[in-house]
Amino acid sequence: MNTRLHLVTNYASLSASGLSLGLGLLLCSLAPVPGAAPASRPNIVFILADDLGWGDIGCFGSRFHKTPNLDALSKRGMIFTQAYAANPLCSPTRASILTGQYPARIGITAPVCHLPEVRLKATIQERAATTQKCFVASSVTRLDTNYVTLAELLKSAGYVTGHFGKWHLGADPYSPRQQGFDVDVPHHPGPGPAGSYVAPWKFAAALNFTGVPGEHIEDRMAKEAAGFIRQNKDRPFFLNYWAFSVHAPYDAKKSLVERYRQAMDENVPQHNPLYAAMVQSLDDAVGTLVKALKAEKVFDRTIIVFFSDNGGVNWQAMKKEGRGDAGDLSKPFADIPPTSNAPLRGGKASVFEGGIREPCIVVWPGVVRKASRSDAMIQSIDFLPTLAEAAGAELPAQQKLDGRSFLPVLRGKAKSHRDTIFTFFPHNTAASSQLPACSVRRNEWKLIRYFHDGPKQEHRYELYNLRDDLGETQDVSADQKALVKDLDSLIEGFLSDTGAVVPGPNPAWSPNAKPGDSARKEKAPADPLQGWKARGCIAEVTGGNLKITRTGGVPFLGFAAGKLESPAKLRFRLQCDGGTGKVDWLPGPGAGPEQTKTKLYSVKAGGWTDIIAEIPAPRDQSGIIRLYLPAQDQPLELDWIELTAGGKTRRWDFEAK
Repeated sequence: MNTRLHLVTNYASLSASGLSLGLGLLLCSLAPVPGAAPASRPNIVFILADDLGWGDIGCFGSRFHKTPNLDALSKRGMIFTQAYAANPLCSPTRASILTGQYPARIGITAPVCHLPEVRLKATIQERAATTQKCFVASSVTRLDTNYVTLAELLKSAGYVTGHFGKWHLGADPYSPRQQGFDVDVPHHPGPGPAGSYVAPWKFAAALNFTGVPGEHIEDRMAKEAAGFIRQNKDRPFFLNYWAFSVHAPYDAKKSLVERYRQAMDENVPQHNPLYAAMVQSLDDAVGTLVKALKAEKVFDRTIIVFFSDNGGVNWQAMKKEGRGDAGDLSKPFADIPPTSNAPLRGGKASVFEGGIREPCIVVWPGVVRKASRSDAMIQSIDFLPTLAEAAGAELPAQQKLDGRSFLPVLRGKAKSHRDTIFTFFPHNTAASSQLPACSVRRNEWKLIRYFHDGPKQEHRYELYNLRDDLGETQDVSADQKALVKDLDSLIEGFLSDTGAVVPGPNPAWSPNAKPGDSARKEKAPADPLQGWKARGCIAEVTGGNLKITRTGGVPFLGFAAGKLESPAKLRFRLQCDGGTGKVDWLPGPGAGPEQTKTKLYSVKAGGWTDIIAEIPAPRDQSGIIRLYLPAQDQPLELDWIELTAGGKTRRWDFEAK
């Protein structure tokens, strides 16, 4: 199922030989796809906008932005009024589209996949400032190639596959080329267009992709994608057009900016000429793709999906992202919010509706009724099973899917799809004032759990009725305590099922701390675990022992050991019902998570047992020890732990202070 087409020709070699840029045309014509599916299967064009808000296009209510091509698509298909991204930021949502899984399960919960560090396992920070109530997650930084992607499913069903535009899920060996795509243009792992939207661009020199001066990136991407359509008109194809627009840096064609400047009306919520010009360039690209589909007479057998990865930026995000990196063109409009998500609250990087509710249009001639609207609630995790079913592709048996097909809604055989969705965002984000949170929406009710944000670091809750209060202005949690408890149990079940890395309370937090204080500046409260961190469990010192009660998943204790000299051993005394555990060594900065080393151990039920486990291959390397304990239902106890390295021993007796 996880098969890939390996191309012997790469972009660098094509450029070096003096050939033209037409990468899509060249690669697609290299060879036929073995076992190609019959042309009667629908082609699939997935258009994903970046940072486009729920009301940013005409058919979704914009009175300022001109989007004739998207408006025309809406008249040929179905508008979804309650379509949700699985996360309020880009990389997590992109991963959810390709895998059909929640970001919480994947571990990609922040847009960090362009960073140099390769991290394939999410973790929780070990230290935080005294002003921060809880520890936040460190997101996975690459989409692991062990996942079966939508592209791989379609490829196995005989489709030729092409990716054009933004990726932001990892550079080689995690690029589209390793995730099921035959073609990848411009093969760029960054979060936005290299340098600017208008050429010359600053992509890696090996790509030889600078553009003609004045050329817009979406014009070029759409041109390349149209070539892909022409080359593959006689066989089923999957075109993944993930636009760079309308993400920062804020940059656009001067002629379009001037046109919108003359039409600007400050009484209309959306009135930023620069942003409006960016939206129109996105719409122009959609028009180029549709024109190519019609010219090659394949429009009537093509499914077109239009969606956005997260909500539109808000005022704070404009200041943070726009000023200083948007170029001279933005200066006349830097004090005008780029867009308005009204009537929704919040925006990009927020779990409020403005951050996760997205514009969505699906066109499928002969199947989806023209000019139709659906209030069915769908989420980005649902695209993989829906499109796979439409294409007749077999779902991966080895990969648990959180999404499910909404094909009955598209066919007009069902009015509803799902009644519950979750959003997990375990991070602090200054641009939206977002705190680590998880939300659940069930029917009209939406509960937000803010991790450890209460006065005593307990969870804090907000509850909204979206039917009566779409703008999330009235928190009714105090009046609906039974409902809060009910919905919070759904959140707890979701976190457990997905194996989410959940924020924990920061023991160094001080209610009197001021901004700028750090954990080092103030004396932290006494730590009964003496530096060890408990995860997946509650650890309490009682009677001279450490009592450990499992709360979900596999409990473990972690300790930042620094550098150890070989040989190193971990000894501990344990009482439990029996089972197996392991000792992990996680190398520090400079070594990827794939280099984690493990040593297994077993313990019999009954009395106290002394365990000796080698620390796997530290090699004088800075890292973290994780002591995984048997995942039993009853509490277990630790009497002491000893760490011996380089002839020196450190002991923890866990005496109550």
